[in-house]
This record gives sequence, C-alpha cells and structure tokens, in this order.
Amino acid sequence: MATTPIPPSHLDLFQKKAFAYLATHLPDEAILVNPVWCDYDGTHVLINSAQGRVKDRMMRRYPTVTLCIADPDNPYRYLEIRGRVAAITTDGAEAHIDRLAQRYLGQETYPFRQPGEVRVLYRIAPEKVLPFAT
Repeated sequence: MATTPIPPSHLDLFQKKAFAYLATHLPDEAILVNPVWCDYDGTHVLINSAQGRVKDRMMRRYPTVTLCIADPDNPYRYLEIRGRVAAITTDGAEAHIDRLAQRYLGQETYPFRQPGEVRVLYRIAPEKVLPFAT
C-alpha cells in the first residue's frame, strides 16, 4: 500500500501534545470521532487503544479512517489525514502506550491500564494528507 508522507511543515505536530481526532465508521453508517494520542514513524501514523473497545472493533471492520490533528498552539493550523489501517498488532503496543504517556502526561508508564486489558497498536497508512495553516 503506497503512503503519502507527512509534509515537513507539519511534522512538529507529532512531537507536541497534539491530540488527533480519529473518525471511524459505525455499522449504522454513522461516524464515531474519538480524541486519541498519536505519533508518526516516518511512514505510518501510529495510534493505540485497548482490544475490544468500539474504535478497535470499528477499525478492524472498516479500516478506512480520517484523522485531524490540531496544533495546540494554533488551532487554525492543523493536519487532515485520510487513510487505511495497514496493520493491527499487539506486538510493541505496551511500550508504545508508555512512550505516548511520556509525551502526553509526562509519566514513564501509562497510568490508566485496566486489569486484563490488551493494548493494540494500529499503523495507519496516509493516502491523502491535507495541511492547513493560517
């Protein structure tokens, strides 16, 4: 699957405490939007959730998603990413959520784990990337 790179002008959004708003499809054709932590590995946008949550089930069923990431310093500067979930794995998901907790919370480990929770890592392949700035 070919990916579209994130433009250098907006790469800094993945270093800030910028929330992404993830839009997924629901079975009744409605759209579910959730704020999520995210990062970028140079090819894929990475997000993390727990197995069995609604967004987990919907991304497995309908892998086409849209993310919108607003700059916390200037909400009129944002990045829209339309793409597909290219991979879903539990491998590395625990370490990934801990890295995100360091950036977003300033804590070494993710403090909201629930008993029996299985963390899942999603790699989203950007297909269309739309940077906006004022």
